[in-house]
Amino acid sequence: MNKWSFQRDAIEAFRFVRCGFDPETGIATLVYAFDDGPELVETITVPGAPFFNGDAGLDAARVAAVERALRLLHLIAGVSYYKAAVPGEIRIDSYGIDADTAALLETIYVNGLGEFAYRNGLNLHDRIKFPVARVSEAHPGERASLGLRQHALVAIGGGKDSLVSIEALRELGVEQTVAWIGGSQLIRACANRTGLPTLNIGRALAPELFEYNRQGAWNGHIPVTAVNSAILVLAALLHGVDQVVFSNERSASYGSIIIAPDGRGTDEVNHQWSKGWAFEQAFGEYVERRVAADLHYYSLLRPLSELAVARQFARSDRYDAHFSSCNRNFHILGERPANRWCGVCPKCHFVFLALAPFMPKPRLVGIFGRNLLDDEDQIAGYDALLEYRDHKPFECVGEGRESRAAMALLATRAEWRGDLVVERFAREILPQLDRDELAIDPLLVPDDGHRIPPALRERLGARLSD
Repeated sequence: MNKWSFQRDAIEAFRFVRCGFDPETGIATLVYAFDDGPELVETITVPGAPFFNGDAGLDAARVAAVERALRLLHLIAGVSYYKAAVPGEIRIDSYGIDADTAALLETIYVNGLGEFAYRNGLNLHDRIKFPVARVSEAHPGERASLGLRQHALVAIGGGKDSLVSIEALRELGVEQTVAWIGGSQLIRACANRTGLPTLNIGRALAPELFEYNRQGAWNGHIPVTAVNSAILVLAALLHGVDQVVFSNERSASYGSIIIAPDGRGTDEVNHQWSKGWAFEQAFGEYVERRVAADLHYYSLLRPLSELAVARQFARSDRYDAHFSSCNRNFHILGERPANRWCGVCPKCHFVFLALAPFMPKPRLVGIFGRNLLDDEDQIAGYDALLEYRDHKPFECVGEGRESRAAMALLATRAEWRGDLVVERFAREILPQLDRDELAIDPLLVPDDGHRIPPALRERLGARLSD
């Protein structure tokens, strides 16, 4: 028999082989395969084992909910492997799913792989179809409450957004644990700085995936927030808490407009789709409807723009020496910057610009180690943020209108207007813009679209508006 080898274009099917959870170790095992190839085994390790040692009746209900959450995680995390070959057939070997679940997954895969498809010249819209089982196999139906205790499991990523959420919840007296996935020492330092209980979840990808990449697999961006959301839902159930809180602002719902050669916008590709409102709505509603009725998934910052979040962050210097939004710190593989900020990536560009209207200049320059707005080499990066002769970068950055409003405001301030990037904006770009669309205050007003529990939203109202 010939040994199976990865040949991307010859692969016919992607298989969800099986998944399992060991309550004694806290290890979830997610198994996948292409065709009849070797099993791709991923593990998720949730600290706190052993689980389910309390009341037998309560544990039985939670065990069933954990199984539902585990399957949801298995299905969503499979996107990391499916993208290697994007075969036309998807198989689920060991359980069935209903049409509602299939629709959610197709939405996540098609939209969450939008940038991946664009960069690789692929059309996934009619390609990704999850098989729907008979009702007796899929076990559909509404789920009851589990009696979860009131406690927030808050995702922390090391950047400004999650720290704003953590401090807002602290101020309101909400019990919380800060949680992250992976071994980032930068995130650990931020988490420790909060002084709150922490939960560091391990995720080990199947090592074969990296070998497939070397053998010509399709590669690119995946909806990692969707995967992390599913992991934290599982962790919340294991620890018996009723909230999974992310810190995705409303700006995440807007993608990059791709410009055709004739100068017209032809399509929108959202690098951070799984941080957007559409994902939050679909995933959060599914969890409450199909996993546990009293497990609430929401983003605390959904009503806010990136600029509004930056304003909130700037009010305290507690994390100045600890936070970083620079994505080069969070690559799975590859070089990391010697400092917390590389100073040349779109995230560094945007965070510097977003904080500048709300933070004294010496403090901001001290955080980054240099003034990014007085460096000629940064012009092209800022042009992309401004959507000037380029589309918004495929990064987790704010809307173009936010960047334009922030830059226009800096152009009026004596401490900033002489800096090279700001001066060039005022001279070359500003005259081409509609000044009525450059006001910053309207961008600081909270929106109504969110999934924040009503009682909490009412208490948050004044804090988010100030």
